[in-house]
Amino acid sequence: METTVTHMPEKLQLDEEITLTEKAANQIRKLKAENNIPEDHGLRLGVKGGGCSGMTYVLAFDEKPKENDKLMDQHGIRMFVDPKSLFFLSGTVLDFSDGLNGKGFVFNNPQAAKTCGCGQSFGV
Repeated sequence: METTVTHMPEKLQLDEEITLTEKAANQIRKLKAENNIPEDHGLRLGVKGGGCSGMTYVLAFDEKPKENDKLMDQHGIRMFVDPKSLFFLSGTVLDFSDGLNGKGFVFNNPQAAKTCGCGQSFGV
């Protein structure tokens, strides 16, 4: 019997950037102003276990980054992402929708193999 071994790359190559659209950045600025969040606070993006599909997206404001966070700045918005979350969010585009199908932030995540109908959870 012959066995075929597939060689796996030593290190998975991920696009470690998360793209923030101008529309999402405008909404983040609006939320900060409406909730009296200081201008120097950044947006924390993350994932946690839960939701219909296994993982849930997390958005919050943070005063400063934590040790080992990946720091990004787009459209004047500082973003903090912990290493575990970055693995699952790599290549994601964060947008904002205010169309007929609902209003809210939209994660266009190439890592997601499945998503739930609400768009707030995903699986890999």
